[in-house]
Amino acid sequence: MMVGGVEIEDTFCEVFDVYVSRVVITAYNRNLAKIAANEMSGFATSVIMCPVEAGIERHLSADETPDGRAGVSVLLCHPSKKTLQRQLIERIGQCVLTAPTANAYDGLKEEKDRFDAGNKLRYFGDGYEKLIEVQGRKCWSIPIMEGEFIVENDFGIAKGVAGGNIFIMGENQASALNAAIAAVDAIRDMEGVITPFPGGIVASGSKVGSKKYKFLKATTNESFVPALRNVVESKVPENVEAIYEIVVNGLDLECVKNALKKCILAATKIKGVVKISAGNYDGKLGKHKIYLKELFI
Repeated sequence: MMVGGVEIEDTFCEVFDVYVSRVVITAYNRNLAKIAANEMSGFATSVIMCPVEAGIERHLSADETPDGRAGVSVLLCHPSKKTLQRQLIERIGQCVLTAPTANAYDGLKEEKDRFDAGNKLRYFGDGYEKLIEVQGRKCWSIPIMEGEFIVENDFGIAKGVAGGNIFIMGENQASALNAAIAAVDAIRDMEGVITPFPGGIVASGSKVGSKKYKFLKATTNESFVPALRNVVESKVPENVEAIYEIVVNGLDLECVKNALKKCILAATKIKGVVKISAGNYDGKLGKHKIYLKELFI
């Protein structure tokens, strides 16, 4: 199948189930909100070794936030609900509570599955905290040196998916990189999805496990390493010198599918892109499959 003159391989990416929370961070201005959001989504690329997968979902206008200030929404994802709950406490407490003028609100009010992260964080107030209401939301006002930190009492937890991906193959590093940047830009501020890796781009795609080192959970995906094309059973075309992976997590499978389609359409517009593929691992990663060709039916 060809899209924009670029071959789309007849393959699929493997997607696994996760629990997801959305934290709405507001601040005096959007820049300060984004600073807090960046801190909150740090060291959160892959659960291979990171404690959670997280990223900025989108920027919010003042009329979209509970306190009428500029905001940024962050999605946090993990296969373990207990781990996700712990990360909500730690990341709101260490990255948002400490950030100038920042507040934290729940972004999944419709979810019945709740976790009282704010109720647990209120103890930082050492008895001086107060229960307040913000636009009908139960929140805690914690006195701090600059004034007060407001955090919602509880946060929704939804069932989402993670690991949706595409491989962008370019005739050189510049073409592959520019296509990857275009792909991420195409879904920036798209509701319901995040790209958790640095700048949304994966330079070092991995496979499940190791052929040589049995103690490792993941190692380099040698079949897609151009430098190893003549060493291993390679899946890299002769005219490809660089490959970047885009990983997408989302609130549901349809969100991820829509995002991957937009990524492919954007990437295929960049000169020098040879082929688009995806990563799957014989069912070792997740039970859901997204076939690339079906995205265009």
